[in-house]
Amino acid sequence: MRQGFPGAVPGMVIGLLGGSFDPAHEGHAHITREALKRLGLDQVWWLVTPANPLKARQPAPMANRLARARQVMQHPRVKITELETLLGTRLTADTIRQLRLIYPGVTFVWLMGADNLVQFHKWARWREILNDVPVAVLARPGSGVAARLSVAARTYGSHRVTRGKALALDPPPSWYFVDLPMNDASSTEIRARGEWRSGSVPARTTKP
Repeated sequence: MRQGFPGAVPGMVIGLLGGSFDPAHEGHAHITREALKRLGLDQVWWLVTPANPLKARQPAPMANRLARARQVMQHPRVKITELETLLGTRLTADTIRQLRLIYPGVTFVWLMGADNLVQFHKWARWREILNDVPVAVLARPGSGVAARLSVAARTYGSHRVTRGKALALDPPPSWYFVDLPMNDASSTEIRARGEWRSGSVPARTTKP
């Protein structure tokens, strides 16, 4: 396996959680642990992205975001990666396509917060993502109704499944809405309080 790429073998089911993680926080860790429990995943890989095409503001340096993510999420089945930097991809559709080529026989499940489903139709080649991999939408505070009424949810309404642990067995397009206890941590609020950028406030460390 290439340097910096996590190990995986055919037959594994791996969740992919992408984002700028600017900064990573307990909310990210919470939905990751819930995804592991509820979706039958072998691992979750965090894809710390170089930049978010939908946001004009540039994130903190990659090294800072990776270090924070590794403090926040400490779990033997979760890998913190910079795969998009290593792959040279900037779009989720391209990242997924490359990972499927590199890891034949591995089933990838795209994980996203419900707040992202609201604007998912604005992502480049969003239909391609849904047609390539199963998608799990994890509840986030204040986004449940808007997510269920989103363009993507209505367009692919007939492909919504009702059993989370069977999601990876259903050929895409298939998606599942994961209801779970809420954690209202927010990267935006952390930055607004001045607790990021300088890295002066340590992240909360979580364990399995």
